[in-house]
Amino acid sequence: MDIPMDRKNIDHGNYVAAPLSGGVRVEGGRSAREIFILRGGQDVVPPQCYTVEAGSILDLTVIVLPGVSARVPLTVDLLGEGAQANLSGIFLSSGDDKVDFDITMNHRVGKCKSTQLFNGVAAGNARCGFFGRIVVAPDAQQTEAFQTNHNILLGDEAKVETKPRLEIYADDVKCSHGATIGKLNEEEQYYMRSRGIPEAEAKVLQMISFVAPVIASLPETDAEGKPCREAVAQAVEEAIRAI
Repeated sequence: MDIPMDRKNIDHGNYVAAPLSGGVRVEGGRSAREIFILRGGQDVVPPQCYTVEAGSILDLTVIVLPGVSARVPLTVDLLGEGAQANLSGIFLSSGDDKVDFDITMNHRVGKCKSTQLFNGVAAGNARCGFFGRIVVAPDAQQTEAFQTNHNILLGDEAKVETKPRLEIYADDVKCSHGATIGKLNEEEQYYMRSRGIPEAEAKVLQMISFVAPVIASLPETDAEGKPCREAVAQAVEEAIRAI
């Protein structure tokens, strides 16, 4: 839901500013784009903390492929007016994978914007979680902060826990959060099968469509001019077909 919230529902006395997280700093007026792909057998995880200064933009995407068990903690501090952070991610988990995203977005000043979009698919005995928190400080007026997590379960044994949270101490903001957990749409499968698409391929196409909004947010090429979006899309499709 969108907030402004009535002043009578705001208790500034409950707000305690957490220490600055430090880590990677996006300096004033600059943009940073980072993409991390976690594959089975790799221990590399993204930097855990980012600070975004006035007028800067952070775009960060994390793709977790099957065979990975990891906790992915991310903390972003928006420190100056006009700072923006766009976080997105995909997890494709199967077998006995255990994956948790633990995200904190701190709006410490006003006139900043953040978006979060994380989509996951869990199969087998996978155990996955999305724990997201947006904190809007008392002086962070005219904040815009949005958080979305969607999940698909491919079997009865797979489990996903999702807990998006808003902690808002200002009264002139637009914030929303939402989460869903469900299964593949059988009506869509029936439609595709009625047009000659085999059931297995119909399911693959559904999952590709499900994660497509995250992939669509990626640039066509990276900083070196190499294909980016297409390469990620191919890796994700291969992983989906292997689940």
